[in-house]
Amino acid sequence: MQGYCVKCRTKREMKDARSITMKNGRPATQGICPVCATKMFKIGKA
Repeated sequence: MQGYCVKCRTKREMKDARSITMKNGRPATQGICPVCATKMFKIGKA
């Protein structure tokens, strides 16, 4: 699953991607950037 890394300012493949549900009930995917180890986030069904 690809996501946008805010720190690197580029799209990268997420490491340890997992599906979560946000507080408002919408699905999302959360992972870690493999380069800088920052949390990555993508809204929408995986």
